[in-house]
Amino acid sequence: MDIANELGVSTATVSNVIHGKTKKISSQTVKRVQEKLEERGYIPNMAATLLAQNSSRIVGVVINDHEKYEGRVLTDPFIASSINDLADEIERGDYFMMIQKTTDLMAAIQFASMWNMVGMVILGFCDHEYQALRSQIHIPFVVYDGYFENKGRICNLQLDDWDGGRQVGEYLRGLGHHRVLCISDNQECMDQRRYEGLCGGLGVQADFMMIPMEKAGRIRYYQQHIAQLRGYSAIFAVSDYYAVDLIHFLQSSGVKVPDDVSVIGFDGSAICEQVVPSLTSVQQDYRARAQMAVSLLKRMREQPDYTEDITIPVKLVVRNSSRRLCH
Repeated sequence: MDIANELGVSTATVSNVIHGKTKKISSQTVKRVQEKLEERGYIPNMAATLLAQNSSRIVGVVINDHEKYEGRVLTDPFIASSINDLADEIERGDYFMMIQKTTDLMAAIQFASMWNMVGMVILGFCDHEYQALRSQIHIPFVVYDGYFENKGRICNLQLDDWDGGRQVGEYLRGLGHHRVLCISDNQECMDQRRYEGLCGGLGVQADFMMIPMEKAGRIRYYQQHIAQLRGYSAIFAVSDYYAVDLIHFLQSSGVKVPDDVSVIGFDGSAICEQVVPSLTSVQQDYRARAQMAVSLLKRMREQPDYTEDITIPVKLVVRNSSRRLCH
């Protein structure tokens, strides 16, 4: 090989650098070989290179491709914001990110094995069988928003969903709102906690409306219940996506936001600043959460039995979609 001859090293040395087998090669030689490879524009077969190493440095991100996303899970505001910051933190940790969309959590087993992954981050499977997954894979994984009994060797990063709802309730009560509605497509896991927090903050029981997951069905449902929606002075949606979706419907139906009804979301994603009026929402710190996830993966690789459940604080950010109730 020309590169080996130019540097005065063996072809085996060059090959080992290309494939990441550098434990027995001096750092100075590794640097010289890498610089020459870059100079020549050499691009190795990345998959073969990573799989040949003891550690691929790949972190898998497994996302629940739930039916409610209607095939567009990666464009959901919460998922997109989470992936954006995870990508930054994984790269900053000198890892590579690989994404899998699936409706079957157990598909993560083959995904992890196929690419010799160092760890996984799992999003969107709130109450699934994490212990069953834990028993079948050896690599560490971190869960976003898991609702399960953690029996060990799993790290779970939950938001303080109840307190987020409480902040919304106290804020609306302070603005004079008493006719408050919460909308969600379910009454489980984090959505139920957000609703319970809302009621706690209001000091009274807020109404609850179960809305269809599918967008077309949801619009028809809103049309059928427009008189009911008009009867509330404020509506709390358990996600930014549902809040923005509702604002669009209300405005197209002649209902002014926030003059006629205040609307508040949850997640504090980038979409909050991209709609008119800008959306009041419970903000989560996506970057801090991503940093925790990567840090925990590293710790779990060093301590395979490490387990931790972390509750992450959230904060209500007031924008233009909510206002004081005028009597």
